[in-house]
Amino acid sequence: MQTEFNLQVSENSQRLDRYLAEELPDISRSRIQQFIEQGNVQVNDQVCTSKKVNVKAGDRITLQIPEAQPLELQAEDIPLDILYEDDQLLILNKPAGLVVHPAPGHYDGTLVNALLAHCPNLPGIGGVQRPGIVHRLDKDTTGAIAIVKTDIAYQHLQAQLQAKTAQREYLGVVYGAPKTQSGKIDFPIGRHPQDRKKMAVVPVEEGGRAAVTHWQVLERLGNYTLIHFQLETGRTHQIRVHSAKIGHPIVGDPVYGSGRSVGVNLPGQALHAWRLKLQHPISEDWIEVTAPPPPSFTTLLEVLRRRGAISF
Repeated sequence: MQTEFNLQVSENSQRLDRYLAEELPDISRSRIQQFIEQGNVQVNDQVCTSKKVNVKAGDRITLQIPEAQPLELQAEDIPLDILYEDDQLLILNKPAGLVVHPAPGHYDGTLVNALLAHCPNLPGIGGVQRPGIVHRLDKDTTGAIAIVKTDIAYQHLQAQLQAKTAQREYLGVVYGAPKTQSGKIDFPIGRHPQDRKKMAVVPVEEGGRAAVTHWQVLERLGNYTLIHFQLETGRTHQIRVHSAKIGHPIVGDPVYGSGRSVGVNLPGQALHAWRLKLQHPISEDWIEVTAPPPPSFTTLLEVLRRRGAISF
């Protein structure tokens, strides 16, 4: 059964997430923020999804913690395209269509199921339901993803991502032709206010989190462009949301795209995690891995070039 906390605020001008973290010290602030985003917090009987709302003396706050649904994860013999491996790390070239970790609707056939077969000692590292996963790729985004095999590696890589020293570079084909050769997209991202399955540009004061994407044109392909993206932050759907925001959505994106067909059969958005650079957790040497794009991505480029692309 779910757990419910009912609280009454005694002081003014306290942020909602900070207030709950102080009142409920056994629950981490990041977990509280997740509960808020997921609609599990009510202020005066109204659902509140913004962690930055200031609560006032006399406000009634209800936090409902849903009952955890333990998953019995099964090892599955799913082929893995391994780019790098040692006793601490595993870097893979993820194909399109492969969900990273189990979730409602995808309890098997995921990357985690495959990892449990490849690395029998993985369970429990980084969380029971997401063993070894430090960062993720969307289901239909292909490319390099790092998996950790030990707790030391988990903590080390997580720290690199937070400090922004780990570098994640992507290739993406977008609609349209940007007017400049490069730029920076700096818009906060949060849950879409109407559709909770989508992300959107959301003001920080309404719950959005800082998100920065750097981009550079690699090749102009008529009314399409091959772009090199580099993440400064790692928000869910960040490149897809940012690209759509500036008027150049990723080709083939079923959620944030234009819906226009390019005449090429794509498994999803034309977005590929091309290069991953990180520091080894033990030797501290830098590891740089490049993931070859899948055939669907290269075919798309070939078709667009044949249509009269102009390269720079």
